[in-house]
Order: sequence, then structure tokens, then C-alpha cells
Amino acid sequence: MLIKEGRSWVYAIFAVVVLGSALGNLSQTGLNAMLVTVCGEFGISTGLGQSLTTAYMFVLGAVVPLSAYFMGRFRLKDLSAGSVALFAVGSIVCACAGGFVTLFAGRIMQAAAAGMLLPVLQTIAMTHFPDGRKATAMGIAGVAMGFAPNIGPTIGGAMVDSLGWRSFFVLLAILSVAVLVFCLAFIERHDDAAHPAPLDFLSFVLSTVAFGGILVGCSEASSVAFTHPLVWVPVLVGVAALVWFVVRQRRIDDPLIDMAIFSDATFRAGFLAQSLLFASFMGITLLVPLYIENLCGGTPMEAGMVLLPGTVAALVVNPLAGILTDKIGVRPVVMVSGVLLSLGAVSMVLCDESTPLWLVCVMQGVRALGVSGLVGPLSSWSLKGLAGKRVADGSAFATAVRQTCASVGTAVMVFCVEGAALAGAAAFHAAFAVSAVFALAALACIVVRIR
Repeated sequence: MLIKEGRSWVYAIFAVVVLGSALGNLSQTGLNAMLVTVCGEFGISTGLGQSLTTAYMFVLGAVVPLSAYFMGRFRLKDLSAGSVALFAVGSIVCACAGGFVTLFAGRIMQAAAAGMLLPVLQTIAMTHFPDGRKATAMGIAGVAMGFAPNIGPTIGGAMVDSLGWRSFFVLLAILSVAVLVFCLAFIERHDDAAHPAPLDFLSFVLSTVAFGGILVGCSEASSVAFTHPLVWVPVLVGVAALVWFVVRQRRIDDPLIDMAIFSDATFRAGFLAQSLLFASFMGITLLVPLYIENLCGGTPMEAGMVLLPGTVAALVVNPLAGILTDKIGVRPVVMVSGVLLSLGAVSMVLCDESTPLWLVCVMQGVRALGVSGLVGPLSSWSLKGLAGKRVADGSAFATAVRQTCASVGTAVMVFCVEGAALAGAAAFHAAFAVSAVFALAALACIVVRIR
């Protein structure tokens, strides 16, 4: 029986996109725990294996701005089903890969699908849910945006140790096919492609070079120095392309992303707060394992256990924060969450090799609670003043910039640890301090700008 209209249809298509986005984010980070095994099986270097992650980020950054165009051209069911189908095919290709090139191609397909679904997820929450439920929907979406990527390395590590790395992609394929079957069999197509417009190809090229270049340059900073051409050349090219992209969007009749989104003060404030938030917390999932294993002499299992409680708590706090935002307003929710984020981030600056792991776990848990209470409410609040196609434009551009800010923050933290200037506990003090500065800046933005 088809789900045809009303709330049931909205909930059904939203569930498809939430699950599809969660699988995409799970795939993005899950491979991190399997890279050594994959490189060993295929006989490739670690640097070449790392390109499986770098390419994923590049394609994700390139496709996200394009999603606004596709949302105007295709029905939601068709776009959602097509993206999930592409992800399923990519997962199957990865699971059956006989060599690096095939695995690489599968990852590209997965990344393209994930990049398409993330902005669609936020757009549905803001355009298809009534006032009073938008933040709740965005909180549920936060499970895909926050919980899934954080739990990815834990799941990937567990599966590679027990069933082999291919089992991870088999699981992703089975789940994505199940989501696809549900979408095709039970959800009716609606004529909701409301904003058809021609594609400005130069804008697409510029956005690809801009976000992809910055993402790739920052990801390379984890293995080479900032002064290496592999870092600063892509970043400089990316920044130049981004400036050209923004200028072009203001001058052409049918922009890929309508920069008039920044005429809304609410969007500007939420956009800034989200950018600072992602710069603060994404790098921690890499920094904490480095701290525990390299400085404290702990095991990967101990590192995973330190991150796990906060990650699991996010599963509850993300939707709860959305519900509270709809009930009592955004300011009290983000104020409390911003304080928690800052307390957790600042306290970790003092961590050294003698800090008990249970205390590190508590600090990280407090930080994770803050992050989970911010992602959904900030996203919904920032988009509430936009209408029509601008909702999709704002969602797509903010998503792309958040990914970029996360990469920049991670690169700076890794540079503090791996650079020659500092060593030992001092290096980790500096890296955690970078995260704390971004967290405090996010809190300041919340206090001053979000009402």
C-alpha cells in the first residue's frame, strides 16, 4: 500500500533520507579503522590508501552545492531513491573489489550519494514540517549528521577484526537496499520539483575546485607539513575559486547558490556559529585516539571506549534538543549546550599523560553533550528565515562550508601534534587549545547573536 499524502508521506520520505544520510556518514568514517588492513591486502602504501578517505571528502564537497540544483529539477522521491540506489551500488562495488581502483570507484559513488542526501535532509525538515516541529525534525536529522560519523570507526573496527573489512560494505549494501525497496514500494511520487533552473556549469566547476581543494589540502596536512605544496597549493587554489564562485553567484541570473541567503541576519548568525562548532569538534575524533595511544600508551580499544559514551549519548540528545527548541525556544537550548561544549573543550586543554582515562571520558562526554545539543537547533534556527529555493541553497552552502571548517580545524590540531615545534604533552595542550578557542568563539557567537 502506497503512502500517498499528508504527514505520513512526509515522515516516510524523511525517514528514507535520514537513514540514507546516516549510512553515508557511517561510510565516510568507518573506513578509517580498516585502512591498515585494506592497504595490506592490496599491497599499497598508506598514503595511497588514505586517498580513499581524501577522495570521499573531495566528492562530498563537490556534490553538496549541486544538490540545490537537483532539488529544483527532480521530485523528492526520485532524488532520494536515486541517491540511495547509487550508494547501494557503490557499497556492492566496494564489497566485491578485487583491487584498489575498484574500491576507489565504489567510494566515489558512495560519496556522491552522501553529498546529495545531506542538504536534502535539512531541506525536508525545514520545508515539509510545520512550525513547532521543524527543530524536532532537525534534531532527528542530527542523528545522521552527528551520531553516525562518530560511531563509524567503532563499527568499522569491530567488523574488520571479526568478519573482515568487506563485511562493513556488505552491511551498508544490505541496509541501503532495504531503504531503497521501502522508498520505491511504499512511497508515492509527488510533483514537488518546484524550482527548475538551468545549471551554470562554470559555477559547478568553481564550487568543486573551491570546496574540494580546501578539503584535500587540509586532509593532506595530517601526513605532511603545512609548508608542503600538497597542502598550501590546493588550499590557495580552493580559496581563490571560492571567492570567484561567490562573486559569480551575485552576478548571474540563475546562480547555483543564491548568495541572497546572507541578506538574512538569522542565517548569517547561525552559519557562523555552525562553522565554528564544526571546526571545534570534528578533529577531536582523531585527536583523542592520538592522545590516548601516543601520549598515554593506551590501546585503540581504550580510545574507542573514551569516545563511545558521548557518541551514544548523542543518539538521545540530538532529538531531545530539537524537541526542547520547539517547546521553549532556541536560545536556552543553545546557551546550555554551548556552555557544555566550552567546559568540555577547555577542561581537556589540561590533559596530560597522567590524567585518568575515566576523567578524559567525562570531559569528552560533556563536550559531546554540548555538540549534540547544538547541531540540530542551530541548523533549524539558521534556515527559518529563508523561503522557497533559498532553503535548499542555504542548506547546501552551509553543509559544504561546515565540512570545510571541520577539515581546517582538524588540520590545525594535527599540525600541533605532528609539527616539529612542540612535543609530548605540550603538543596535545596546544591541539586541545585550538579546539577550545573555536568552542569559546561559538559560545560567544551564540550569546551575542542568537535570540
